[in-house]
Amino acid sequence: MNRIDRYIAAIFWSFFAGGLLVFVTLFTSIDALSTMVNYKNVAFGSVASYYLAYVPEIAYRMIPVSCLLATLFTLATLQKSNELVALFSIGMGLIRVSVPIIISILLIVTLEFFLSDQFLPKLAQTKNFIFYTEIKKNPSLYSTVKTNRIWYRSKDTIFNIKTLNEQEHKAQGLTMYYLNENWDLLQMVTAKEIKMNKNQWTLFEGSVTLFTEESSFPLTSPFKEKTIVMSEDANDLSSTAHPSDVLSVKELQQFIKKNKEAGLDTIRYEVDYHAKFGFAFSALVMSLLGIPFALSRGRSGGIMVNIGVCLGLVFVYWIMYSSSLTLGQHGQIPPILAAWSPNLILGGFATYMIQRRRE
Repeated sequence: MNRIDRYIAAIFWSFFAGGLLVFVTLFTSIDALSTMVNYKNVAFGSVASYYLAYVPEIAYRMIPVSCLLATLFTLATLQKSNELVALFSIGMGLIRVSVPIIISILLIVTLEFFLSDQFLPKLAQTKNFIFYTEIKKNPSLYSTVKTNRIWYRSKDTIFNIKTLNEQEHKAQGLTMYYLNENWDLLQMVTAKEIKMNKNQWTLFEGSVTLFTEESSFPLTSPFKEKTIVMSEDANDLSSTAHPSDVLSVKELQQFIKKNKEAGLDTIRYEVDYHAKFGFAFSALVMSLLGIPFALSRGRSGGIMVNIGVCLGLVFVYWIMYSSSLTLGQHGQIPPILAAWSPNLILGGFATYMIQRRRE
């Protein structure tokens, strides 16, 4: 990179760092106030520990917005000071001027994906444990993911679920273990499918196995349909089970493979798997969208217009991204298309707009 490239990159990095700091601070402050209002009598140390584990995830979510904001402000700054005109006059086109910005974003995307894959899953487990045990004070809702199952503990019951459909409140592959106060196994219930209606669960195609001291052999009886009452509310339970949040890309891939081999529905997890890659490139796509808008608004509107453009582009991207993932989770489009179509569509639109600006 020559001196001009380093100058442009320095402007971009300063805006990126400042924007990321502002966004993370605002989000954390608002969320922390909401947490303290909703959950009273919580020790300050618990709240501090929770957000210490949560802040890296917040920063990860705010990186695309920060990259877009930095792109808008960098080009607007160059245009407002007439430096952009000088760069055009020496033969540097719009794409060439944007090269140091794009290279910086690619470095951010690469680092972001690596750190999120290696560290965020572990921090998510810590965050969830603190939230459900120390803040919400309902440890039964805390879930862990081991091999191909999601595990829970509720008072004298330990149970696991292989896959969970949050939207339809259904699950597959349930195994429940009922224990006494000495942790002796009293009863085991299995079911192929579960329909959750708040704390009332209907089990299909399963069995009940009783373990008694009077008999050396467990007694098993199958059933077609059985209704049980759970202490957890199914809606709360659904909100806690996100294997994609606590698993790395490789671990999530293995999770999907094992459950698919068992004949279970893994569409939701496949969408989440591809979304890990798709979201990483959202920063680049948003920034490419910002380039032509930065030039058209650089002189006329100042800071507030640039911020408005930034928020508008983020809103459009997020609507498309959320809608696409929802369609994928419901099986309307393939998982890989659900995760990548917003990037492809808006990336193509950004390329078209940049080409028009060049003409």
